[in-house]
Amino acid sequence: MLGEFITRCLILLLGYAYPGFECYKTVERNKVDFEELRFWCQYWIIVALFTVVEKFADVFIGWLPLYGEMKLALFIYLWYPKTKGTGYVYDNVLRPYASKHENDIDTKFQEWRTRAWDLAIFYWQNCTELGQSATFQVLDFLTAQHTKFSGKTKNSKKKEKESPITLYPPSAPPLPEIRASLFQNSEHNFKGKNKKWI
Repeated sequence: MLGEFITRCLILLLGYAYPGFECYKTVERNKVDFEELRFWCQYWIIVALFTVVEKFADVFIGWLPLYGEMKLALFIYLWYPKTKGTGYVYDNVLRPYASKHENDIDTKFQEWRTRAWDLAIFYWQNCTELGQSATFQVLDFLTAQHTKFSGKTKNSKKKEKESPITLYPPSAPPLPEIRASLFQNSEHNFKGKNKKWI
């Protein structure tokens, strides 16, 4: 069994760096071979999908002995000139599933993209509002400290005690209510499967 660090380095070199350089050479040739370019595109699609699935699957199967070595063997199998497993995996596993569920996948991605954008706008507005109220609180506090330490007469100090300066409370909207209404609007927009996101 190889050390974990060595295995990770080999995965980076043989699973990403070498195929990336081979893809670069294919793209930069004077005469681009369409089949070779197609092969490398299929390879990167499989590697991207594997990387996403791996983030969730590592919790369940990451403890298996030789797990890192099996990943390394899979990457080499995918691009090795004698096996060229990319074509087999793409044609027999990935393409049938993706073509069968393409509309559902596309709709889900568009919905997630819209929700992420709406959530980013919501948090940006909420943060700017909180930042603005915090800035006013700091300014009010500094103003109060300045008037406290400035040389004022006793009468003006009595007036200050009668009408103390109050700090503005943060005026952030209640998060659960806004979040619920935000997601209800997004779900309402995506009831039709064929509706395009603009």
